Amino acid sequence: MALDDVDLDYVRLGETGLSVSELSFGTWRFGRETADGTLEIGAERAHELLDAYEAAGGRFIDTADVYGGGDSEDWIGDWLTERDREEYVLASKIYWPTREDDPNGRGLGRKHIRRNIDLMLDRLGTDYLDVLYIHRWDEDTPARELMRTLTGLVDDGKVNYLGASTFEPNAWRVAQANELAEREGLEPFTVSQPRYNLVNREVEGDYLDMCAHYGLGVCPWSPLGQGVLTGKYDRADRDTDASAGRSEDWKESYLTDENFHVVDEVRAVADEVDATPAQVSLAWLMHHDSVAVPLVGARTVEQLEENLGAADVDLSAEQFERLAESKAGPYENI
Repeated sequence: MALDDVDLDYVRLGETGLSVSELSFGTWRFGRETADGTLEIGAERAHELLDAYEAAGGRFIDTADVYGGGDSEDWIGDWLTERDREEYVLASKIYWPTREDDPNGRGLGRKHIRRNIDLMLDRLGTDYLDVLYIHRWDEDTPARELMRTLTGLVDDGKVNYLGASTFEPNAWRVAQANELAEREGLEPFTVSQPRYNLVNREVEGDYLDMCAHYGLGVCPWSPLGQGVLTGKYDRADRDTDASAGRSEDWKESYLTDENFHVVDEVRAVADEVDATPAQVSLAWLMHHDSVAVPLVGARTVEQLEENLGAADVDLSAEQFERLAESKAGPYENI
């Protein structure tokens, strides 16, 4: 399937007033160096990938202030200079250290947020973010200070919506913050970005229930289970060079009999619908009532082409349930 054949639809982002592309493009590999110093994606390829995403109708771009040490935001900003910024939905994240040896150059304290939001906007070449995620919860910053600071960014027109990223064990933290926001007339979190896919199911149950209760739009990252759901690994790869570079902890977590049972079911459904395992895995999330928009990434245009093709994959209710039930867990009642 060529990218010209893909035409991404728009969907509502949770209970916000924002419509976004049904697949978001994640740019965490932009400017990233591997352990051996190899640059995964440089500026030229980053722009090629953004071009390809745009050609498929994609307008929802996700980044963070630490991706590539700021290069990701810079390159997106450069790319946007010849485009109408208003046609795009930009999301970025804040939390991680951005100033060495500065205890206030990290976390979610008011000083760090207020300083860094201006730097983020400058790199992106825009006056505002559509979504600002907190990248982690900061145990050292009181929830009241955090929510008042974030509300100030919304009031100042620098941010439209607030999101919480990677909070799988801490549903109560988001609930606490949103209850505080309701009591004190502050801006609540309206978007969530947890890890969620057919092999990583930890958000099922309390976390997704919390998102539904507060009307949070769920935008899962790692929708392909760190490559396992693409079918690139098989059972023999636990002891071969195919998984070279992966830690033993990773192999023990991902290359399991339970996960390969999931991959077997993904492959079976892929054969039935004439799609790839990656497309089926993404389509499962896109058919999921609890999910708003999955976040896809890619190293090459060819990988992006395959991922975006998930938008044209139709799963039956029976196929959806088979995939959901392929891994034991708390899926029931979602």
